[in-house]
Amino acid sequence: MEFDTIAAISTPPGEGAIAIIRLSGDEAIQIADRIFCAQKSLGEVESHTIHYGHIVDPGTKETVEEVMATVMRAPRTFTREDVVEINAHGGIVSVNRVLQLLLRNGAKLAEPGEFTKRAFLNGRIDLSQAEAVMDLIRAKTDRAMGVAMQQMDGSLSRLIRNLRQEILDALAQVEVNIDYPEYDDVEEMTQRMLVEKAQLVRASVEQLLLTAQQGKILREGLATAIIGRPNVGKSSLLNQLIQEEKAIVTDIAGTTRDIIEEYVNVRGVPLRLIDTAGIRETEDIVEKIGVERSRKALQDADFILLVLNQNEPLSVEDEALFEAVAGHNFVVVLNKTDLAQKIDVARVRELAGDNPVVETSLVNDAGLAQLEIAIRDLFFAGEIDAGDATYVSNARHIALLHEAISAIEAVIDGVEAGMPVDIVQIDMTRAWDLLGEIIGESVQGELLDQLFNQFCLGK
Repeated sequence: MEFDTIAAISTPPGEGAIAIIRLSGDEAIQIADRIFCAQKSLGEVESHTIHYGHIVDPGTKETVEEVMATVMRAPRTFTREDVVEINAHGGIVSVNRVLQLLLRNGAKLAEPGEFTKRAFLNGRIDLSQAEAVMDLIRAKTDRAMGVAMQQMDGSLSRLIRNLRQEILDALAQVEVNIDYPEYDDVEEMTQRMLVEKAQLVRASVEQLLLTAQQGKILREGLATAIIGRPNVGKSSLLNQLIQEEKAIVTDIAGTTRDIIEEYVNVRGVPLRLIDTAGIRETEDIVEKIGVERSRKALQDADFILLVLNQNEPLSVEDEALFEAVAGHNFVVVLNKTDLAQKIDVARVRELAGDNPVVETSLVNDAGLAQLEIAIRDLFFAGEIDAGDATYVSNARHIALLHEAISAIEAVIDGVEAGMPVDIVQIDMTRAWDLLGEIIGESVQGELLDQLFNQFCLGK
């Protein structure tokens, strides 16, 4: 398979000490050599070596940049193609000039994720490993990064391949038994073997799916709505969790009019915190819009921090909020413990049910550690390990695993119903195909385009 030679800036836009422009393709070294001026041509140097020189415009002979160029020859590269990485000073103008010179001298601008896509198409990594590259880039906690690293190393791929081999062995045995029957009870033996193999594969997939909830949390983060009546300390809680004065805090009720979002790592649990306007009945038109947005954020939230002022009696509005969060995972935050307690704590615990109730004084930084522990224990309870080799976190993978279980169950049901073996084989083959989609061994081109378009440019 032949590809154009592609180029892109692989470091984030903006000013910095170093920026990297990456080329990959059969002509990567020749194209880079057209604009690289040094004592030795890049075509003559050994692989995996770095060289000092200047970028010179071939047309004007103007020196554009002082750089270091790294040459890596196929197949020992990320894409399994010839790769050149030009390390330039991190200025916006100079880096773009280098890229434009490469494009004018034969390179094509890379599409989002095209370097990783080539690594997949050239057989260096499978599709689950390619997706793990983006998971690693987007990881917001050490635990999420550990999971992504495990998948990049192929832990999930190996498990899926083993399961597919189990299915393939069963299908091969079915064909042998059908074509070369040696015993009178060959059909019964074949059916028993199919059921045993199907049960084995189903158990493995179900075990894999046990980590799915925690995996999605690590990969995508929890949309966490901070809700409560006005002036109970919602914005103060946001500021304390992110350790930054992001939200305006005053004694005036209704200060927060719009949704404020911020990511935070709470003891390994990535939260996308959403500070909402205080929920109450109001005639203020702007505040009313904020309250409606708060109700929408509440509906869409994965997790809720319900903040109450323990210096005030429990109100009808507070009790209505408990009704609104029913069915969600939530933690009740009893704030302002530095003031006299006027709330009915027993009633609060009754309304909270099995959900944690944590007392805090945000002005004194009291209770935050207990709140963080409650959040961690609610979702992980110390049982998840980023080093677990049978870890699944990608929504696409989870959906395919559920479909594979359905196909496997159809095999078992078909055998129990006395269906012919060659009909049952169809569902077994479907399970094999579905598992293959996870690692990219049976996948449509449109899906590949969709997946890699989610990558950043230059990766």
